[in-house]
Amino acid sequence: MDRYVIKGGTPLVGEIAIGGAKNAALGIITAALMTDETVTLENIPDVSDVNALLGAVSTIGASVSRIDRHTIKINGSTIGDIKVDYDCIKKIRASYYLLGALLGKYKKAEVPLPGGCNIGSRPIDQHIKGFKALGADVEIKYGSIFASAENLHGAHIFLDMASVGATINIMMAATMARGNTIIENAAREPHVVDVASFLNSMGANIKGAGTEIIRIKGVEKLHKSTYSIVPDMIEAGTFMVAAAATKGDVLIKNVIPKHLEAISAKLEEIGCEVEEFDDSVRVCSKGYLARTNVKTLPYPGYPTDMQPQIAVLLSMARGTSVVTESIFDNRFKYVDELTKMGAKIKVESNSAIIDGVEMLTGARMTVPDLRAGAALVIAALSADGISVIDEIGYILRGYEDFEMKLKNLGAEIETVGDEKDIKKFSLRVG
Repeated sequence: MDRYVIKGGTPLVGEIAIGGAKNAALGIITAALMTDETVTLENIPDVSDVNALLGAVSTIGASVSRIDRHTIKINGSTIGDIKVDYDCIKKIRASYYLLGALLGKYKKAEVPLPGGCNIGSRPIDQHIKGFKALGADVEIKYGSIFASAENLHGAHIFLDMASVGATINIMMAATMARGNTIIENAAREPHVVDVASFLNSMGANIKGAGTEIIRIKGVEKLHKSTYSIVPDMIEAGTFMVAAAATKGDVLIKNVIPKHLEAISAKLEEIGCEVEEFDDSVRVCSKGYLARTNVKTLPYPGYPTDMQPQIAVLLSMARGTSVVTESIFDNRFKYVDELTKMGAKIKVESNSAIIDGVEMLTGARMTVPDLRAGAALVIAALSADGISVIDEIGYILRGYEDFEMKLKNLGAEIETVGDEKDIKKFSLRVG
């Protein structure tokens, strides 16, 4: 089992380029199945979640060809089965997007209940509510979701919560439903907008994505398109926090600064310097960090996928900070790992109370989920001494070339396979 071994204490300095957004790519790949013409997708991130989904759509008959590492062509005309195999998608949460895409196109779908990181309850009741409003019959049995409809029709749907997954799923199904659909209390995240923009590029009629009300006029069919995935705001945010935690100076390129405003504001609030350009941001941290409070909220609020990273940063800030998680109910599993490094964190209900310490120290840790894994790497990079991080497969689900990008910024990090390799690294770096 591969693991990272990291010697901390080196400021990250230099520049890196951010790849395509994993969360947008997952929705767009499934939406690409809704036309019988060939779709070309560019800026696709080469991460395990995306590759698992591509494998899943291949198993139901879609044609998938990789033009280069970040460009693929998909043709859904050869789909012969609306039943998705569990083994192909058991590790990715976004498997449920196949429901909206297949239901919209074929008026039926059978998809296993989704997997992904265990970061808390992520019910699909809002998805089901939307499908039923569009005229579908939906059942959960034998570990799968069965959805079918003789005809899908437009509907007025009010989501009980601004769910990203439900917004995207309902939007896809409604794209080819007869009549008009209105989704109120829709999620506003950038990847919701990106999926809507892609569907529109194929001939859909979707207006209002990025606002609380999305209006969809159903169309009979969709056509081919060439589309480039939006930059990944969570990858960008992770490197922003890494620069701050290591007292570094990093220019992060190929980003949309508007998407990063909540992260930038918190970094500035605790004493970092954040400079925005047209398609890049520079983060510089030289002095002491100040305490602050953070509460995760739907976009444009502070993103839940950046909560573990900011907690690492605040564990080294002066004073007491409070991080409140309002999206998921099990997202503090990394706290036990951070305390091994000397962090002083107490979890009470959905909040982490963090008393800053001067310095973290190296330790052996296990990754509990994707974003927590990135946070533990940040902690190790900023700590005194050597850290070993097990279960890095979680990290590879959402970060392309993570080790290489960190090395290019000066980090001393290496993927190793066993204890002998750890000792070699320790001897080499002193």
